[in-house]
Amino acid sequence: MQTLPSFYDVFPDDLIPAVAEKLKEIPAIQPPEQLMFWKTAVYKDFPPVDQKGFWYVRCASLLRKLAKYGHVGVNRMRKKYSGAHRHGSAPRHSAKASGAIIRRCLQQLEEANLVEKTEAKGRQITNQGKSLLDRVASQIIRKKSASVA
Repeated sequence: MQTLPSFYDVFPDDLIPAVAEKLKEIPAIQPPEQLMFWKTAVYKDFPPVDQKGFWYVRCASLLRKLAKYGHVGVNRMRKKYSGAHRHGSAPRHSAKASGAIIRRCLQQLEEANLVEKTEAKGRQITNQGKSLLDRVASQIIRKKSASVA
């Protein structure tokens, strides 16, 4: 018996841009106007270069992480997107990512019914969100198998 492909069967580097393209079709997910002034973390020097594309990629990445890790809150997602904060000649320390960007992405994913809020454990992916990831993963697998054959 053959099982249907899931998002686990595809590399994240292939899955996330493909899901981002699908998210562009959903009207509830739109980059905020102030995005051009926001950095993604305190340790970054500049905001993202690709402003509009960045928003959809971050939403797709959050959707994948929610599917992979289950119930996750904003603070734990900030840790997942953290990086090294450099202090000149002083030692590097870990710094969390921006909570506002993560929170707004999650709120928009909630409006699109891809994510739902739980009582005390943060947010989790809905069946629609999991279905979107699995459909895109199966399309990627079909394209790769067609190009090999």
